[in-house]
Amino acid sequence: MRIALPRLRARPWLWAVLAVILIAPALAALPASGATAGCSVEYTVNQWQGGYTAAVHVTNLGDPLSSWQLEWTYAGDQRVTSAWNARVTQTGSEVVAVGESYNSSLGTGASVDFGMQGTWQSANPTPGEFLLNGVTCDGQVGTPTDPPTDPTDPPTDPTDPPTDPPADCGSAALCSGFEDQTGSTPSGDWQISAPDCQGTGAAAVDTAVAHSGSRSLRVDGKAGYCNHMFVATTEDLSSVGPVMYLRMWVRHTTALPTSHVAFVSMPDASQGGRALRIGGQNGALQWNRETDDATLPAQSPAGVAQSEPLPTGSWQCLRFAIDTSAPNLDTWLNDEQVPGLHSDGVPTMDIDQQWLSRTTPPRPTGLRLGWESYASGDDTLWFDDVAVGSSPIGC
Repeated sequence: MRIALPRLRARPWLWAVLAVILIAPALAALPASGATAGCSVEYTVNQWQGGYTAAVHVTNLGDPLSSWQLEWTYAGDQRVTSAWNARVTQTGSEVVAVGESYNSSLGTGASVDFGMQGTWQSANPTPGEFLLNGVTCDGQVGTPTDPPTDPTDPPTDPTDPPTDPPADCGSAALCSGFEDQTGSTPSGDWQISAPDCQGTGAAAVDTAVAHSGSRSLRVDGKAGYCNHMFVATTEDLSSVGPVMYLRMWVRHTTALPTSHVAFVSMPDASQGGRALRIGGQNGALQWNRETDDATLPAQSPAGVAQSEPLPTGSWQCLRFAIDTSAPNLDTWLNDEQVPGLHSDGVPTMDIDQQWLSRTTPPRPTGLRLGWESYASGDDTLWFDDVAVGSSPIGC
C-alpha cells in the first residue's frame, strides 16, 4: 500500500529540513495547436539521513488540461518508496507522476499537490528539470508546436486511498452524524459498551456541541484502567473491505498524555476479538494492538516525532485505511498523512518494526468510540460524522 506524508513538521533534533522551491512554467496536455500552455512547479524537500519526503505543487497557467503527467530525473541515488495524491513510478533514475482520477484535470489557474517518500544513500540533490506531458519546463507560457499526447495511466493500486476523496458517505456501510438519536443516552444503532471493565466514565448524546447538524456523541473519559467507556455501533463491519476506510470528526479538551490512552477501539477477528486501537502515548497519536501491545509508531523519541498530537478545542478530521489482506495501515489528520502511523509491510526504523512482528492482517468487525486510559489522563471528547466503507471517505 503506497503511503502519503504531506507537510511534515520540521523537527531539528530528528532531521535537517531542506526546503527547495523550483518554479518553472511547463507545457501541459492540450487538445489542439494554437492553445497556450504553462505551469509553475514547487518542489519542497524534507530530508534526514537516508530518507526524504518531497511535496510537489503544480499550478496550471495555460489552457485547461484534461490530464497531466510530470517527469523528472534524479541526479543522486534517490528511490521513491511511496506516494500520495498521484501515481508515481520510477525506472532507474527517471520518475513519472500521473494524476489520480479525482485530480487529473486542471483548469486555468488551478493547482494540484502530490508528494512522495523515498530513500537515498550518498546524495539527494533536487531535480534540475521537470517535463509536463513531455515538454520541458522553460519559464515561459506559450504555444506548443507539437502538442503531446495524453499520458497512459499506470495501473491503479486498490490499497492506495486518495488524499482528497469525496466527503459524503456514498455507499459506506456505516454513516452516522447521530442525528437519529432522540434522547440523551445513546440508543438504537449506538449502544454504551465497556469491553473490559466500566468505572466512572460517561457517554451521552450532546445537543450543544456538534460538527454538523445538531447532535454529536460526547464521552467523558476518566483515568485509570477500569474506567473504560465506549459507545459501539451495532453495525457488523466484518465484510467491509478488502481495505476498510474510516472517517470521523473528533474534538477533545485535554492534550494526549504521556501514558497510553485509546479513543477508538475495534474488535479484531484476527486477534480473536481483542482490540485494534487508536489513541495516544507520549503526547502523540498512535495505533495499538491488544494481543501483543505493539504500537505504531515505536515509542522511541524518533518514532514519536514522526507522529502528531491531536489538537484540542477544535474539530479534527481523522481518516484511516486498514488493509484486511495485508498488515498495512494508513492514517490522515485533516487530510495530511501522519508518517509515523503508516505501515506498508516494509520495516522502517523507529516506526513499524515492532508492528510487523505480527504478519496476520487485521479484520475489524465493529467500531467503538470513547475513552480508556492505562494510567493518568481524563478527557472529554466529542465524535461526529462517522463513516466506514470499502471506498475512501474524505473530510
